[in-house]
Amino acid sequence: MVDLGMSPLCESFLAADQLDAMEPFYPLRVEVCGSCLLAQLPAYVPPEDIFTEYAYFSSFSDSWVEHARRHAERTRDRFGLGPSSLVVELASNDGYLLQHFLPHGIPVLGIEPARNVAAAAVARGVPTITEFFGVELADRLAGEGRRADLIVANNVLAQVPDLNDFVAGMALLLSPRGVATVEFPHLLRLVDGNQLDTIYHEHFSYFSLLTAVRVFAAHDLTVFDVDELPTHGGSLRLFVRHAGDRAEPRAAAVGELLARERAAGMTDPAWYTAFGERAEAAKHDLVEFLIGQRRAGRQVAGYGAPGKGNTLLNFCGIRTDLLAYTVDRNPYKQGKFLPGTRIPIFGPDRIAETRPDVILILPWNLRDEIAAQLAGARAWGASLAVPIPRLEVF
Repeated sequence: MVDLGMSPLCESFLAADQLDAMEPFYPLRVEVCGSCLLAQLPAYVPPEDIFTEYAYFSSFSDSWVEHARRHAERTRDRFGLGPSSLVVELASNDGYLLQHFLPHGIPVLGIEPARNVAAAAVARGVPTITEFFGVELADRLAGEGRRADLIVANNVLAQVPDLNDFVAGMALLLSPRGVATVEFPHLLRLVDGNQLDTIYHEHFSYFSLLTAVRVFAAHDLTVFDVDELPTHGGSLRLFVRHAGDRAEPRAAAVGELLARERAAGMTDPAWYTAFGERAEAAKHDLVEFLIGQRRAGRQVAGYGAPGKGNTLLNFCGIRTDLLAYTVDRNPYKQGKFLPGTRIPIFGPDRIAETRPDVILILPWNLRDEIAAQLAGARAWGASLAVPIPRLEVF
């Protein structure tokens, strides 16, 4: 489908004393199964090496926290959750979502393998198990009588190498009338939007609704509703239940989206091949722009240090000669360096101190939120730029 060359782990930020050390790079290549059409990245690195300590804290994005609050409110009302319910989030990060159930007296449980991130959730009052989720943990929780009335799995399905173990665990943990909601970037939007930087080693799989329905059906779970979301450049939120539960009829949106994916050509392997050519074009556009800015004597700085940005910068071969530095609101990343490119990360105040001519927004999916944060850059005439789906300066 697409080959992005060699790239380091996108969340493995470097301390200053690591800059002279060897850094491992791995092939970053997505292939598509000819039978089930699941887009997959070869698992070069076990999840324990990626997620035991993690640099991403969800709560540093105001818009993402608000997205979580609205989802918590909607599911609470739609499924009648109350003090006798249990809400479990898989890959619960720093408690950004489960915190919204606490004021309503709804019991919650987070499952988050990254110890440093889980500690932030516990500090928020969100009880959290620090383990990887699968059949073994689900069986233990079910044996303790802890079956979930709502399971939330936001942006985690793509990050598990053993899909069958993970989904089988969901089926075990879900109460007989329970509902699971599952969010992930939509492969249709990823390809159509040229979102090449959504590909990195943390993501083992990329899903269409066609493939996701097959995965859940293999474990007697059925998708009964779907939302199309703007998050992460275009995501799906699936509503899943046990196949024998007929509490709600399947929403028309499920069949409509399946038909739209088929009409787009997603059942034809040829549909995936043009993506690589568009990725190369985006690379050339960004590199040519940055070289032009350099030759004109203009300074370019980055905003954000997301995993997707590291995929993009390494694919393009960008270093500090073209991007002087980047900034991030997350103190965990400040003072460190981007993997592979070794670009330094500062706090957001660095922007006002150095007054760059152009600010490249690396988490382009948060462009509106970040543009509002950078409103002060108008004072010195700075331009903002986003690299995906195509280079745009505004």
